[in-house]
Amino acid sequence: MHTMWKGTISFGLVNIPVKMHAATENKDIKLRQLHKKCKTPIKYEKTCPNCDEAVKNEDIVKAYEYAQNKFVILDDEELEALKKEQEGKAVEIIDFVKLEEIDPIYFEKSYYLSPNEGGAKAYALLRAALMDTGKIGIAKMMIRSKEQLAVIRVYKDAIVVETIHYPDEVRAVDEVPNVPSKEAVGKKELDTAKLLVDQLTTEFEPEKYKDDYRTALMELIETKKNNEEVEVGGETKTKPDNVINLMDALQESLNRAKGEKPKTKPKKKTTSKKTIKTTAKKKEVTS
Repeated sequence: MHTMWKGTISFGLVNIPVKMHAATENKDIKLRQLHKKCKTPIKYEKTCPNCDEAVKNEDIVKAYEYAQNKFVILDDEELEALKKEQEGKAVEIIDFVKLEEIDPIYFEKSYYLSPNEGGAKAYALLRAALMDTGKIGIAKMMIRSKEQLAVIRVYKDAIVVETIHYPDEVRAVDEVPNVPSKEAVGKKELDTAKLLVDQLTTEFEPEKYKDDYRTALMELIETKKNNEEVEVGGETKTKPDNVINLMDALQESLNRAKGEKPKTKPKKKTTSKKTIKTTAKKKEVTS
């Protein structure tokens, strides 16, 4: 794994030299934008609307807009010095708390920590202490010019850093529009909803969840790359019923979860097939 950061994690007087590695990766399929006429990739240039000219990187400075069109210019040297001052500090675990005390809304990104030279014993000590106490550490650290609040915890056999949002970065719930106020829920409806939850409850197995769109997109790309015949479309799912009665919807959902046949016949699925033949120079569309 690529090392993103090197530093020291400390708790009390114990210092652990560590390396940090990204624990997750973005699997999104990136599509380029081409000029439709000649199939050339499009370029994006930085331009100044006032001077009406392209701007080179060496002619760009960073600034903070504290009021409309009023800026404080920040030199690269000043920013770099401030960054190094913070990065030079050890990542100190401030507190130990229980993981369940932190709502998932705070979590942002995960990183693996591995021991750096001479840090294996202290690394193993912190890992054992976290596992035996069932606690996680709260720390601050600099990542990519930003001071991050972070959680230090154990995932399988590795120590993991989870960056988390500061409280002022999480928007207030009362700002969410149209959230219904607390209102009475019918006992029969609630009991049926709880039965449905129980019926659909299972153990979490992450391997069974797949990105169906990404898989289908890659298959389409491979097919077109090989100049093979592409079939677009197929069975279209019927739209969900416009259910008026909540109790009926719950009961029908429960029946389906149990594997029972629906009371009403489902609408027939419509099939639309469109064949696209691709060649190097010519596209023929038939339907």
